[in-house]
Amino acid sequence: MATLFKPIRLKKLSEEIVEQIKTLITEGELKPGEKIPSERELASLLGVSRPSVREAIMVLETMGLLESRQGGGTYVRSLTDGTMAPLASMLEDNPQLLGELLEVRMGLECWSAYLAATRATDKEIKKIGESVEEMATQALSGGWSSDVDSRFHYAITTATHNTMQLHVLNTIHGLFLATIEVALTKLYSQPQYIEVLLGQHRAIYQAIAGRDGDAARRAMGAHLEWVQATLPRLS
Repeated sequence: MATLFKPIRLKKLSEEIVEQIKTLITEGELKPGEKIPSERELASLLGVSRPSVREAIMVLETMGLLESRQGGGTYVRSLTDGTMAPLASMLEDNPQLLGELLEVRMGLECWSAYLAATRATDKEIKKIGESVEEMATQALSGGWSSDVDSRFHYAITTATHNTMQLHVLNTIHGLFLATIEVALTKLYSQPQYIEVLLGQHRAIYQAIAGRDGDAARRAMGAHLEWVQATLPRLS
């Protein structure tokens, strides 16, 4: 019977810090790519010494949950971290691969649109709408940037409040951005497509803002299916 019990051990401060930051990451309060407060700020917020914070950050980096970047700052890593750079570089000259990635996006983003419509806060819906308005403004000059298009889709995934969905998107973000860049470059060769694309993005936003999950899923699916069907005709 005695072997069933283990001595109680008080945790070190650094271990408490590690547990708190791990919880914030796994619950989605700290998102992939987000910069965490500096050692000094964390020490002040937690009421502990900077050496304890420094030790905790080192542990979290070893665990693969945080990374220090050149130029300063410590950032949250994706829980599904991996490199997709080789695939991204192959997209422009590989229509089949581009089509397959659009199918992957369809699976992930149609569900994201549905969840966002049912879970998004008013602030998150406003952010999605601001991306659409920025697209509309840039469209007057012949089309919007891949960056604002990517932010639109990322804002929708954030609004799902599904931590793993966000981490998965963060892992393949480079691939998503590459598909958007290639698609927009080809589609902008036909000026009439700009209004079509803008209308599709507005329909997605309006369905999410209207809290209609099924309509949001259909609108996202219609957008991605149209892109998938149209791109081969422009190759």
